[in-house]
Amino acid sequence: MIRISAFLIALGIASAPAAAATYSATLASPADGRLVGRDIVWSCGAAACQGATQESRPAVLCQSLAKRAGRVEAFLVDGRAFTASELERCNASAKSEPNKALAQQ
Repeated sequence: MIRISAFLIALGIASAPAAAATYSATLASPADGRLVGRDIVWSCGAAACQGATQESRPAVLCQSLAKRAGRVEAFLVDGRAFTASELERCNASAKSEPNKALAQQ
């Protein structure tokens, strides 16, 4: 009985969801409000946009934000900054004219 209990506990720990990663992005044209991107809801203010998710890859989230809000100047994932080449790939899909009025939700 103890072996079965130990197995079930180990199985529960192994299948526990991963912790959500935190993201922060500084935009070339700051915006206020909320922005729903791929697998994440961004809360944007004058300084930066913040969000958290465990559902996607950082590069995909950065590209999604750039498509909706324009050029991304800095992008951090759990405190680690994107390199210049990562930002360049992210901004390849940036809007030419960022949306100044993000959805207020």
